[in-house]
Parts: sequence; C-alpha cells; structure tokens
Amino acid sequence: MSQPRALDLFCGAGGATKGLQRAGFHVTGVDIAPQPRYCGDAFIQADAMTMDPYKIRKAYQFVWGLPPCQDYSIASKCRPELAGRYPRLIDDTRALMEAAALDWVIENVYLSPLKGVMLCGAMFGRPLYRHRLFESNLHLWMPEHPRHTVKCSRAGHWKPGTYVSVAGCCAPIKMAREAMEIDWMNRSELAESIPPYFSEFIGRQIIESL
Repeated sequence: MSQPRALDLFCGAGGATKGLQRAGFHVTGVDIAPQPRYCGDAFIQADAMTMDPYKIRKAYQFVWGLPPCQDYSIASKCRPELAGRYPRLIDDTRALMEAAALDWVIENVYLSPLKGVMLCGAMFGRPLYRHRLFESNLHLWMPEHPRHTVKCSRAGHWKPGTYVSVAGCCAPIKMAREAMEIDWMNRSELAESIPPYFSEFIGRQIIESL
C-alpha cells in the first residue's frame, strides 16, 4: 500500500511535517515564503489561502495547517500596540479544509480560539513546556498532562535547573533544539515551530482513521 499523502499548509521549515513523516505520511508543504530548510517530500511556494480545495481533495488524503499565530501569542497580548497587526486566518483555514472534504487538523497557540486537544512537551517526557491546541474534524485524544514541577526560564534567559523556553531568541539554541528534537532549523524557524513528536502523535491517530 502506498503512503497516504498529507498537505501541510503554512509549513515553515517543517516541524509538523517531520512528525507526519514519522507517522507514515508523504508530506507536501505549502508556504508563502521560500523555505530552503524545509524537510518534507515536496514543497509548493504559494499563499495557502489560494489553494484550490478540489485539487487538494484529488491529490491528498489529509490536510494539516498552522495559520499565523502571532496575534494570539502572549507577546501580542502584552503589547496592545501589536493588536490587529497580524492576520487571523483560523476561520478561513477551517473553511478551506472543510471545502476540501478531507480529514484535517488545525494547530495554533493555546490562547487561540481553537477547540480541541492541547499538547505539552511534558506529556512526552521532554524538558519543555510548549502548549499547543489542535482542532480536527476527527476525535483526537491526548496523554495525561503532568504537573509543571520544574520552573521554566524566560525566553533567552535560561538558568541551570530550569526548562528552556523555545520562543523569541531561543537561547541556548543547543538546548532548545534538543528539547524540540529539531536540528535543521535556524533560531527564528525553531521559535515558530512545533516539536515533531506533537504531529507524530496526532498523525498516528489520523493514520488509524484512514
């Protein structure tokens, strides 16, 4: 049996893509900007919102998407002057996926309006508190969320005995890469990515449904 084909919208350098590949998908990424370090099987440089849902349905079995999250982030909430500067495309992304009539997952930061499961690095035994929401037209389940008993340093200000914060300047970069299990991205790409073990965990649930 050939690999099921997944489309990763707003793919960036491919954190979600890598996990979907590990789950068993052949993954094509779509991003409006060039992505020279993208790790997927194929790449399309295009505005994700211009994709034809009929063509998506004909070529793929599953769609993943991370619409811009900056306007929902803690940094934006703490800086009122940033309000409205970034696009809010969750509703448009959901409409595109529903029009494609495929199984889908939308991912975003935990302050976003998504309705679904939340994943955290601590659920997977990693020294990382990185909460992300995942909404789907399928039923998803999540592991038990352990208590955060170890403190997390502020982004770029790591202290011994604490977990590293993967945001902003992502320092020290070696620790951030190890916690995320990502070794091919630069600092800014890493800050906007999710750990591949998040999308692998969800991707395996999607594979079972397919």
